[in-house]
Amino acid sequence: MRLLVTGGAGFIGSNFVRHVHRERPDWEVVVYDRLTYAGDRANLADLSERVTLVEADICDPAALEGALDGVEAVIHFAAETHNDNSLQSPWPFVHTNLVGTYTVLEAVRARGIRLHHISTDEVYGDLALDDPATFTDTTPYNPSSPYSATKAGSDLLVRAWVRSFGVAATLSNCSNNYGPYQHVEKFIPRQITEILEGRRPKLYGAGENVRDWIHAEDHSSGVLAILERGRIGETYLIGADGERNNLDTVRLILTLMGRDGDDFDWVKDRPGHDLRYAIDATKLRSELGWTPRYRDFEAGLAATIDWYRAHPEWWRPQKAPTEARYEELGR
Repeated sequence: MRLLVTGGAGFIGSNFVRHVHRERPDWEVVVYDRLTYAGDRANLADLSERVTLVEADICDPAALEGALDGVEAVIHFAAETHNDNSLQSPWPFVHTNLVGTYTVLEAVRARGIRLHHISTDEVYGDLALDDPATFTDTTPYNPSSPYSATKAGSDLLVRAWVRSFGVAATLSNCSNNYGPYQHVEKFIPRQITEILEGRRPKLYGAGENVRDWIHAEDHSSGVLAILERGRIGETYLIGADGERNNLDTVRLILTLMGRDGDDFDWVKDRPGHDLRYAIDATKLRSELGWTPRYRDFEAGLAATIDWYRAHPEWWRPQKAPTEARYEELGR
């Protein structure tokens, strides 16, 4: 197999590339990435010559066409993903998530290439904190931010190309990822690196918002299962039963790092902050036989903390500009 992975130098994409590199030693991977602030050559630096990097824009049809020679499948991770950034400047999200996905769809349609499209559970909106319901592949879309709205739009484009043009595509919507190589603007690595630099973590609002956490390694194995065994045109939700509210997560990080669980600061909530996400991954587990490796969130979080502690040279260049941006927003 020769894969092209868009956004493969970013957090989730590079974890997937590493997973494939390890689990499928006879596969080749072409990483296609614009290397914005969220993508980094260092995320792929220690991999073999079976992984090559094409630095180009997902919205550039000519560049994408040139990268597809010999490719049998495309895994489409490339996206703008940070909710706070989408609230400040929505256009990059419209451009990358919608125009970029259209460009990918037209490229694979022209060549008859298999496509798997990566999306988020945020397209479904949120659930009440006391609601026992979970998201499934039949949950109506109800996005609440420019980020989730553009991801919802990209999902609908993929479904339309499957139905209208016969593109051989599958989709997946995943819950909140954590693990190595995640930019420090995101919730878990921000708290970890604040503590590593001797500061107090910051928590939005009342900390009651619930996220359904999944280790990036488990997301990767789920995507690989869908690529190899998923039914064309189907949507699979990827989750590991990792529901935790943000307050409990911050306290657990503090405790695992030897600090008092209340050693954090409260900051104002962000606009439109979704209350709760929860994934029902029954379809993926029963139909494709997938199971997560990191079922114990505390163990996965401890391994993630160890990674950030061991790799300050990776995250420190991101830290000061990220915190300066949060300072401007009062967060």
